[in-house]
Amino acid sequence: MRFLACCTLLLTLALTAQAASKYDEAHQKIVDAGQLYDDPELQAYIDRIGQRLVAHSDEPDGKFTFSVLDTDVINAFAAQGGYIYISRGLLPYLENEDELAGVIGHEIGHITGNHHGRRKTADVTSKIISTAAYIFTGSGDLADASSMYGAELISGFGREMELEADGLGAEYMYRAGYDPQALLQVIGVLKDHEQFQRTAARASGRPGGTYHGVYATHPRNDKRLQTVIGAASELDDGTYIESPEIPGEFKQRTEGLVWGESVQSERDDNRFYHNKLEFTFEPPEGWTVQTTGQAVVASAPDRSASLTISLRRRDANASTQQVLEDNAKGDLSAGEALEQAGLKGYTAIASGAGSARRLAVIDYKYSYLLEGQADDFAAADPALLASIKSFRPTHPKERAAGAGQYLRYIRVPRGATVASIAADMNIPQAEAQLRLINGLYPRGEPRTGDWFKVVR
Repeated sequence: MRFLACCTLLLTLALTAQAASKYDEAHQKIVDAGQLYDDPELQAYIDRIGQRLVAHSDEPDGKFTFSVLDTDVINAFAAQGGYIYISRGLLPYLENEDELAGVIGHEIGHITGNHHGRRKTADVTSKIISTAAYIFTGSGDLADASSMYGAELISGFGREMELEADGLGAEYMYRAGYDPQALLQVIGVLKDHEQFQRTAARASGRPGGTYHGVYATHPRNDKRLQTVIGAASELDDGTYIESPEIPGEFKQRTEGLVWGESVQSERDDNRFYHNKLEFTFEPPEGWTVQTTGQAVVASAPDRSASLTISLRRRDANASTQQVLEDNAKGDLSAGEALEQAGLKGYTAIASGAGSARRLAVIDYKYSYLLEGQADDFAAADPALLASIKSFRPTHPKERAAGAGQYLRYIRVPRGATVASIAADMNIPQAEAQLRLINGLYPRGEPRTGDWFKVVR
């Protein structure tokens, strides 16, 4: 019996270690994909708040990692392994550190409440990995990818677990010195944004997104939600708990926050980037690349070798191997399937009439046809094949970055209204957006001298 118990314990520890490694791997994919927002001071600020809440949670010695994602999607979510993510796009809608602590505390509650383990759906970690890979490839719209990322992790919890996470988060907030009622304010602001999104989505014919969407009504009308969060105040034993918030720090950390699409561009000087078709590859060192209306041609300095990339309409019913074989001239050898950055392809050598060429077909929106040739093919082929295998979609962070827009704080001038301030802002539905990020949706006006968020 002792032997069986020992084996069971060892197996449990092995599985736990394996699972932890899987979660760490999933997080690393996000890091490698360049999805974290590049602001060390903001990251440190959020980590400090998160770790304080953890210290007052039901798992004070637990390992938690807090990260800001560089996406304008309004979301926050918890993943197994103690990983908690807050999107850059959520932060402008918060008013202070208490509200930020409310978001973080709620997500900690999902982990300490073991909501991933209790949920009867597919493995969350596999979704993290698959979605991170989707984001990494650059396929599709980044906002859609990030939205899917968050939605996959949140939507399955259901009302009971969301309420439990709210209750746990409010409890941790109170113990840490934050005002639990701020969590109600956060949910209210996000519910206002959800309603705004639905109205805008109906006008454009697109589905609207949601955060904390399990609540059908606004929190001011949700008595059960109010009761769950209000229960945290019953923990009062007369001991004074000082708020950890440093006056003005939240404003300081969010001043200059990027608004909208990412402005971070991380391009490798050794790679060629096609901005319009959104693909990139690395030509052999020293080669030049020219773009024409029909093809992209990389050439050796002495013109002794070249790699030509052209495209054709993609046939969904034909494999890349079939397309290559149907279009190749000569005898094929050294056939090899390609799989890089989520793309499928096939390559082979075509020989005939005393010469050889390296051919490849890669599917990405179109079918890309790659043809490498050289005076000394045997010597050049390894470099041609390496260049072909470097072909991938442009990473979102590698796309050409614009000037960008940023969150700024101003003092409201005398006589100014939301509409008059919005008139100077170049963002869609500026007045509604200003109202949302300043807590004045759907109506209301700021007072002269108040700090007011704008986008410039």
